Amino acid sequence: MQALVFDKRLEYRRDYPDLAPRAGESIVRILLAGICGTDLEISRGYMAFRGVPGHEFVGRVVETSNPDLRHKRVVGEINAGCGRCVACLGGLTRHCPNRTVLGILGRDGTFAEFLTLPDENLRPLPDSIPDDAAVFTEPLAAAFEIFEQIHIGRNQSILVLGDGRLGAMVALALDSHSYEPLVAGHHPEKLERLSALGLRTTKSAPEGKFDVVIDCTGQADGFRGALERVAPRGTIILKSTAAAGAELNLAAVVINEIAVLGSRCGRFAPALEALAAKRIDPRPLIDGTRSLADGLEAFATAANPSNFKILLKPA
Repeated sequence: MQALVFDKRLEYRRDYPDLAPRAGESIVRILLAGICGTDLEISRGYMAFRGVPGHEFVGRVVETSNPDLRHKRVVGEINAGCGRCVACLGGLTRHCPNRTVLGILGRDGTFAEFLTLPDENLRPLPDSIPDDAAVFTEPLAAAFEIFEQIHIGRNQSILVLGDGRLGAMVALALDSHSYEPLVAGHHPEKLERLSALGLRTTKSAPEGKFDVVIDCTGQADGFRGALERVAPRGTIILKSTAAAGAELNLAAVVINEIAVLGSRCGRFAPALEALAAKRIDPRPLIDGTRSLADGLEAFATAANPSNFKILLKPA
């Protein structure tokens, strides 16, 4: 099958081995896949991953032993747990110490014609969600995870640091819950597009302190920037997984009694509900669709800071 493969460098291959069905898993034909910041980091060596990257997708089940999934259009949760450990038995598969992660850890991902995932990871889609909206389900679920972890008061001020793909998803998720976040970034063209979606934005350093600061910068110094802008007894939510290290002085965390919350993957149900109800339409963030054969060009385009989302279409 066709695939983009990373093994010290990213390359397009026409002869990547076809998938063999595994017990309890289905084979899915990829309809659309999205390139995100994590994929760009993987192409630079993050997680020492080898294989097919990619974890945002919408597809159609082509081979399964589960009659409820046969021929269904699906998206898929990316963490595949062992099913036996304390985390899995407690419903926290994404924290299973033995998990594989689609296109990130020990499992080939979405930048290919087909993928495999456990049946329990697949979520059938209603017809009301088109492919080019459904492909945003995974990053949108990660944004909605914030609401699973913390209660944000209606009178609290919220700052989203970062005007990229993740910052946009987080801001749209907050907006769909009737919050009014301020998005701070460095790219005028992106901020203008986010403003057109009804979001408040700023290119200059925002004045004052904020009750909740969400780091979506993808930069090693994002935490430091959040510390500079959070109010005493405020909360910093870390959504970035920057590959580079950073020097940290945590004195301000103690002195100002700051709560720090890490936030990663989320359940798909809230994201799918928001997409189905048209409370969020992420499609204006799409900057182009490329074939797998043009995958290297697609990665270069996705790395351009002026762009939000580049999609890959295998067919």
